[in-house]
Amino acid sequence: MEMTLERVGTTLVAKLDGELDQSCAAEIREKIDKEINMHSIINLVMDFDRVDFMDSSGIGMLIGRYKLIKARGGKMLIIRTSPQVDKIIELSGLKGLIEFG
Repeated sequence: MEMTLERVGTTLVAKLDGELDQSCAAEIREKIDKEINMHSIINLVMDFDRVDFMDSSGIGMLIGRYKLIKARGGKMLIIRTSPQVDKIIELSGLKGLIEFG
């Protein structure tokens, strides 16, 4: 899994590339949290354009980031999911919790 982070004001855009699974979810979480805390980030955009697989570790990572951003009074948005990842997100119930674009 590769990830690039870009700050736009108080918004962090995380562009993911690869498989979001147990082998990388903790590292992704740590990098995003570090950036959020270091730069007073309020909003988070997760770009899933190049993510072709996600397991329950990825779901857990997303829920944790959602709670962190919500506690800061911000919003989280997930964009450009593939049909496979979109199905996993829908089955997990995240569509009722997090905004999708």
